[in-house]
Amino acid sequence: MSNEIKIGMIGLDTSHAIAFTKLLQAPDCPPEQRVAGARVVSCLRFVTPFQDEAGLDERQKQMEGWGVKVTQDFQEAVADCDALMLEINDPAYHLEYFTKCVALGKPIFLDKPLADTAANGKAICGLAKQKGLRMWSSSSLRFVPGLLEACERVPGAFYTTTYGPLGKAPAGSSIVWYGVHAFEMLQRAMGLGARAVFARADGVGAVSVVDYDEGRRGVVELTEGAWVYGGCVRGKDKAAPFIADMATLYRDQLVKIVEFFQGGEAPVALEDAMEVMAMLDAAKRSVHSGKMEAL
Repeated sequence: MSNEIKIGMIGLDTSHAIAFTKLLQAPDCPPEQRVAGARVVSCLRFVTPFQDEAGLDERQKQMEGWGVKVTQDFQEAVADCDALMLEINDPAYHLEYFTKCVALGKPIFLDKPLADTAANGKAICGLAKQKGLRMWSSSSLRFVPGLLEACERVPGAFYTTTYGPLGKAPAGSSIVWYGVHAFEMLQRAMGLGARAVFARADGVGAVSVVDYDEGRRGVVELTEGAWVYGGCVRGKDKAAPFIADMATLYRDQLVKIVEFFQGGEAPVALEDAMEVMAMLDAAKRSVHSGKMEAL
């Protein structure tokens, strides 16, 4: 359709590139999962430690079957699109490719995590503000219904615990790469105000305690091989436990991405995205130092 937003996708080393494109335009996408209003028209592929050429070849074939032009030329990938999705699994590449994209002035969704370090995350946010660019970044776990319902039941949470898996990153920090999901849920429940993180690694993952202003506290438990997300949002006299329902995980986020590309407000402020990144960075540093690390 002529009024569809044309999306240029940067990166093919993540399964999210396939998942989002399927929901937008795959013929076999279930009707109840399909997201209308946009179409992926192009995709830039390049090797990272998270995906080799053989894996990229398989994904390229799938994307081309859905009408996507896959290229290794950056200018070709961004030439005929209205908006950009940075779908790069390895966060070490995020600043490099965001810097290339920001000059185009097109709205951007930058998939999780914001970057590989707090310094690079700050650089990304600084570029976006300097250029007046419309962009946002988050994990899809921020929008799971159970979490949103818990936040409604306990507004202004004082204590929150979240848990999720700790996947093994082929390069860089596993806490930053995969811990982002559980930290994103924590930030959604608690809002701004995190000050410092103490994190301890053990034989099955890592546990982080986050100090907030006003005596609030957050706990994030990351466990290898435990593929369930959830938590508990608490006030002084009320608690709302939840388990994340993953049935519409990508669809719920993609609806917000398309609405944003159509001119809607960013569902996550840069300050929130940067706080998630700062907590991840502090947790990573704390595991190595054995000390509480300030954001």
